[in-house]
Amino acid sequence: MNSDIDDRMRRVLLLRGPLDSFRLDKLGREVNICTELPQVYQRVRESRIDLILFDENRTDLTAAVASRIRRVNGLTEIWKIAGDEPTANDLPQHIDGVILGSAGSELVIEKVRSILRSKQLLEEFGIVGRSPRMKNVAETIKRVAATDMSVLVVGPSGAGKELVARALHKSSPRAEKQYVAINCGALAPGLLESELFGHEKGAFTGSVGRREGLFRKADGGTLFLDEIGETSPEMQVKLLRVLEDGTFYPVGSSVASKTNVRVVSATNRDLTEAISERTFREDLYFRIAVVKIVLPPLFERKCDILPLLQHFWRHHGGLTCTDSALELLTRFDWPGNIRQLRNFADRMLALKGKGLVEADDVQSFLDEQYADATHLPVATGKTVEEAGHELIYHAILSLGNEVRMLRDLITAHLPGENPTEVYDDSLPHRDAGSLEEMEEELIRATLERTNGNRKEAARILGIGERTLYRKLKKYRLS
Repeated sequence: MNSDIDDRMRRVLLLRGPLDSFRLDKLGREVNICTELPQVYQRVRESRIDLILFDENRTDLTAAVASRIRRVNGLTEIWKIAGDEPTANDLPQHIDGVILGSAGSELVIEKVRSILRSKQLLEEFGIVGRSPRMKNVAETIKRVAATDMSVLVVGPSGAGKELVARALHKSSPRAEKQYVAINCGALAPGLLESELFGHEKGAFTGSVGRREGLFRKADGGTLFLDEIGETSPEMQVKLLRVLEDGTFYPVGSSVASKTNVRVVSATNRDLTEAISERTFREDLYFRIAVVKIVLPPLFERKCDILPLLQHFWRHHGGLTCTDSALELLTRFDWPGNIRQLRNFADRMLALKGKGLVEADDVQSFLDEQYADATHLPVATGKTVEEAGHELIYHAILSLGNEVRMLRDLITAHLPGENPTEVYDDSLPHRDAGSLEEMEEELIRATLERTNGNRKEAARILGIGERTLYRKLKKYRLS
């Protein structure tokens, strides 16, 4: 891929005013100058406009005007040239940024070039959006793609981690070689080892022939290890060895094999927390995370929702959203991220085909998502500690209700037994002490019930394993 950005075909639209003095015609690309908003609308409909610049003295480029412009192209950026740099709170949401006119003509032109280069990078890497966070991701990809450094892509499920891995491969000197991907969390440890390193004939029951592993298949290319945080400690040791010197042993073989691969890993977990919990090796982390690329969740880049929908519907030009529908979409937290938004886009294509997606269509989809999202990591406005307390308390209430129902059922069939004298003392009562004391007692009782199996205990309590680990450390139960 050509690393020199050719932005000569990028179109910039100027709203006539003091901007004329900056000589932006020197940019060497097609520059359109408009005076009134109707001219702007016409230009936007006629050709793709990448950037609109307007002077701070113009007050007519409102949020409604920006929305109308982006109905045609959600990727159109709108920047204001101002004398002073405003604070973050002073910048309206419909404006992408401010260029300081006081910096002089040459620096203004250079800033415009930088904006357009970032847009082209996003396109080359297949990243749809105009948010600053995603521009930073694209810039990082460009800088590290040419190297052999190991990269760790961190982000929630559905945020596009493999898209980044593919972009790194396609932009690297290894682009002509193999790109191989595997989800480490989807396979049992023994099967994962065989998939990665291969095996010899007869290495285990059912191995009727020799098999080449993915480290061998990706030799000279790129290997993408998705959900690497789910690997077992034993597998982490073997991964560390091959990442250090390229040496590995196929299952059932005593002869070392060599490989030359660039490893890109991904995780939706906080591996530093996993290191503190001793479920992930610190030395492996430093080996795979020479460079770390963090992908933001969709709710942190809501300006990209409309461009993404336009991208998903690009071959179905008859489908678009009403303003009220788009407002509902931007207020939703999208716990499933881009994958969930794609699900919505595909559903609307199937149900509507063409025309307008109304607010009722969106609300119907969102109602279904809320109904199914009981255990999804949606934004609640609570801290992790507060959410953990709430989950524990609901578990206490649920278990207490189950015990009472069981007690009533048993005592109802015991002639002569006084039900008021039959009670269960194994669970904490509501007035037995503070919430933390109840929490500690319940965790202790659940661990005893599961013979110390933390995964099963977390399932019974209705909380995540990481939350349970934090509680164990807090109450010194580990």
